[in-house]
Amino acid sequence: MVLGSILTTAVVGPVLEIFNKTSRSRAAYKRRNLQQCRPDSELRMVACVYTARNVPSIISLLQMSNPTKRSPVFVYVVHLLELTGRGAAMMIVQQASSKHSLEKVGSKSSGGALQADQIIAPFQSYEQQAGGVSVQRVTAVSPYSTMHEDIFNIAEERHTTIIVLPFHRLQSVAGDFEEADPAIRSVNMNVLAHSPCTVCILVDRGISGVLAQHHVAVLFFGGPDDREALTYSSRMAEHPAPSCASGERAATTAVAEANMERQLDEECTNLFRLRHVTNDSVTYTELVINNIEETVAAVRAMNGVHSMYVVGRGKGMESSPLLAGLTLWSEYPELGPIGDMLVSADFGTQASVLVVQQYVSGEAVVAMDSTAAQESEKPDPVQRYLSSANHKAGPGRLSDVWMPGV
Repeated sequence: MVLGSILTTAVVGPVLEIFNKTSRSRAAYKRRNLQQCRPDSELRMVACVYTARNVPSIISLLQMSNPTKRSPVFVYVVHLLELTGRGAAMMIVQQASSKHSLEKVGSKSSGGALQADQIIAPFQSYEQQAGGVSVQRVTAVSPYSTMHEDIFNIAEERHTTIIVLPFHRLQSVAGDFEEADPAIRSVNMNVLAHSPCTVCILVDRGISGVLAQHHVAVLFFGGPDDREALTYSSRMAEHPAPSCASGERAATTAVAEANMERQLDEECTNLFRLRHVTNDSVTYTELVINNIEETVAAVRAMNGVHSMYVVGRGKGMESSPLLAGLTLWSEYPELGPIGDMLVSADFGTQASVLVVQQYVSGEAVVAMDSTAAQESEKPDPVQRYLSSANHKAGPGRLSDVWMPGV
C-alpha cells in the first residue's frame, strides 16, 4: 500500500498541484483595479465557471478584452464545484490534460469529471488559436459557503486585477431566465462583499458568437464603479475588429456632493476621449438628465442597438438623483440599479450586461493610469493634458460610450 501510494504520487505530481484549503494572509500588490494599471499593461484575470454553459460567454469576453503580445491577458479559469460527501476540500491546478485530474475531481463532486472535460477543452483550443492569451485551468472543490475563499486565494497568489463571475441565472431558449441555484448567487455576493480586486458579473444573453457583430455601450453616471467600467471599455475599444464603443454620459443639474469624485469622473472621461480621439469606431455622447424618469427614458432609447452594456455597480451612488428610486424595485442588488434595470423583464432588452465593481482601498483611487504614471521615469503627456482639462470640469454627467463590433 505504501509503495502504491508513492508510485501514484510520482505519476500525478508533475501534472497536478493539489492544495488543501488554508486561510492565507492577503498578499501585498498594488494593481488591484484597472485604473491602477497602465492601458497597455498585461491584464490578469480570474474567470470563474460554474457550468459548461458559462464557457462561451467567458471566452467571448476574453476576445473582447483585446489580448495582444504587447498587452497580454493572463486568465486563470477556475471551475467551481460543490464538495459532496466527506472528502476534504481541494484545489487542483491543471498543468496539462490528464485523466488523473478528472478522476480526482470526479471523486470529490457529483458529475465533476465530465464537466471538467467540457470546460477544459474549449479553453485549450482558444489558447492555441488566440494570440496574447495565456490560460491556466484550476478546479476548486469546496462547500458553497467557503467557495469565495478559493477565488480570493487564487486572485491573491496570481496578483490578478479582476475577477469575472457568471450571473447565477442563465437564459432559456424562450429568452427569459431559468431558475437558478441560490447557492451560486450567495457565492457571487460573498465575492462582491470581500473581494481583493475589481469584480465583474457577466449576465450572458448570447454574447458568444462572431466578434465583429458585438456592439458595446458603456453607461457612465459617475463614481468609482463607473470609472472602472469605462477603463475596461477603453481596453475593449482598442480591439482591431470593427467596433463601436458607445459611451453615454448623463449629467445632473444638481451640484456634486463630493468635488473629488466629480474631478475623478472628469479625469476618467477626459482620458477616454483623448485616448480614442482618432478611433472612428468609438462615439461619445453627453446627455443632461435631471431625475430617474429621464434616466430610464435615455437608457430605454438605446434598447435594441447594442449586444452588450458595460455598467458600474453604482456602489455609493444610491443617493444620486439619477439613480434614486431604482433600488426600491431592485430584484438583483448585486447588479446595481442600472444593471438590475437592464436585465429586468419589464425593460425588454436581450443584450448581455457586464456589471463592474471597482476595488477601492483605504486610500483614494486616483485617475486612470495615474499610479503607473508615477512609477514611470518619463513624464506622461496624458497626465499633463488632464491637469488642464480638469479646470473645465462641470457638474456630473451621464456618458454613453459606444463600441459596435468589439
